[in-house]
Amino acid sequence: MKDRKDDQTVSARRDFLKLSTLGVAAAGAAAAIAPAKPAEAAEPEGSGYRETAHVRTYYETARF
Repeated sequence: MKDRKDDQTVSARRDFLKLSTLGVAAAGAAAAIAPAKPAEAAEPEGSGYRETAHVRTYYETARF
């Protein structure tokens, strides 16, 4: 015989999986609907790596 507790556990697990599937679908729909990043919001050219004072200090302290 099956226990009533086992049936409740299985039911709860199924409910959780159903809700998680809905959550994934909702997240995918939200990502598809979200507006694209505007072109003017792109980073300006030359904004890459820069060796600043705190970077040089780190390099000095990290030497062996």
